[in-house]
Amino acid sequence: MADEQAKPTGPDLTQGVPLTDLADGAMLVGHVGDDAVLLARRGAEVFAIDAHCSHYHGPLADGLLVGDTVRCPWHHACFDLRTGEAVRAPAISPLSCWSVEQRDSKVFVREKRTAAKAKPRPAHAPEKVVIVGGGAAGFAAAEMLRREAYQGSIVMLSNDDAPPVDRPNLSKDYLAGTAPEDWLPLRPDDFYAKNHIDLKLKADVASIDAKSRSVLLASGGAVAYDRLLLATGAEPIRLSLPGIDLPHVFTLRTVGDCRAIIKRAEGTKRAVVMGASFIGLEAAASLRNRGIEVHVVAPEKVPMERVLGAEMGKFVRALHEEHGVVFHLEDSATAIDAQKVTLKSGKTLAADLVVAGVGVRPRLTLAEKAGLAIDKGVTVNAYLETSAPEIFAAGDIARWPDPHSGENIRVEHWVVAERQGQTAALNMLGRREKHTDVPFFWSQHYDIPINYVGHAEGWDELQIDGDIAAKDCLLRYKRKGRILAVASIFRDVESLKAEAAMERG
Repeated sequence: MADEQAKPTGPDLTQGVPLTDLADGAMLVGHVGDDAVLLARRGAEVFAIDAHCSHYHGPLADGLLVGDTVRCPWHHACFDLRTGEAVRAPAISPLSCWSVEQRDSKVFVREKRTAAKAKPRPAHAPEKVVIVGGGAAGFAAAEMLRREAYQGSIVMLSNDDAPPVDRPNLSKDYLAGTAPEDWLPLRPDDFYAKNHIDLKLKADVASIDAKSRSVLLASGGAVAYDRLLLATGAEPIRLSLPGIDLPHVFTLRTVGDCRAIIKRAEGTKRAVVMGASFIGLEAAASLRNRGIEVHVVAPEKVPMERVLGAEMGKFVRALHEEHGVVFHLEDSATAIDAQKVTLKSGKTLAADLVVAGVGVRPRLTLAEKAGLAIDKGVTVNAYLETSAPEIFAAGDIARWPDPHSGENIRVEHWVVAERQGQTAALNMLGRREKHTDVPFFWSQHYDIPINYVGHAEGWDELQIDGDIAAKDCLLRYKRKGRILAVASIFRDVESLKAEAAMERG
């Protein structure tokens, strides 16, 4: 069966397909040998590129062409049709491209093209770049610096004990037991040495000396910089209640946290998840997949209503209940002991495992001590520059001027952090590129994905197209008639079109 699924489908593109089969703006999947290849037409030009996204192998033919790029329907990665470069996260790796010939009103795909020529070294680049943080933004910045042919020193200081990993997977497939651990690293361990990225793990930074341009380590010593990127991310909120430090109580942020939960889950029958956040509910779904009885405790009346609205929140609750999750809403934990969780309502819930998923807070201590401007996050301009010269910030800590909402916003989304890391890298090289990407995130609950484009902290109108209960819908969050954000279930192309429309303003 697996061998049959692996066989290429569609026409043999080396034998040619009629140009009339490929309208302007259309895509077609065929094969060249054993390789699945996507043909895409833009005006008189036809491009041939790998048919699947290099992120999670999404089918690009089900995505959208925007200019000379193709966008993945699953998580909105973006690829250059001419070069195959992954020009927008969450994809990092490029796609292969093939030569195309048009003859006798047909399109023929020829040999696979060699990799694009190396980019020229950036002029006037700094000698030393230091990145504080080993998450999405920090990794994406380091990778982009090398992709842009930066030859100077890169030091990456991470207080984690593992190299950068695919953090969204920690609450999804990996925790559910459906993805192996070797899926987690964003790059193999030898990537950093090969690319001369000095990745220092378990490296706690004590302070930043902006005057001398150096980072002081908690272990002693200092690391000098010409450009500094703060990408310290966020940390889980730890509740202050009796029993929160017991060995069967966990937060979920790092691969170490996830490993510990999985180990504990092996002998667990009942789990309590505190918090109905995206992380909390994804963890609940993953634990149910392991056959564990799961109870969710949260103070809100409807899960995720603040972000998605009551209608989508009620759907998410019903979806989890269909899978056996028991909710205790408008309630909270007051104490934990070795066998149970006591609630404010007086209920007690048996628990061998407790996951606290009540949210995160940005790690701002370093920025505050350095005297950087703070406003519900580290204040940055459109180029992700902080109030101090040569210091940039990206990811969960950055509060930036969002051109789409017209407000200063800070969001805690994986894809946003990656894209900001990429933009910061370009600007540390002097490119002066504004961060204008539309925020995007996805959440997975069992086999149901929810995609969200834009940013709406409040709205006065919610338009629902389709049927939420039927898992076929697109929701538009509007204020004063303007669409601020769009959430969708199995409306991938419409989600991509909404993103493109927001980019156009």
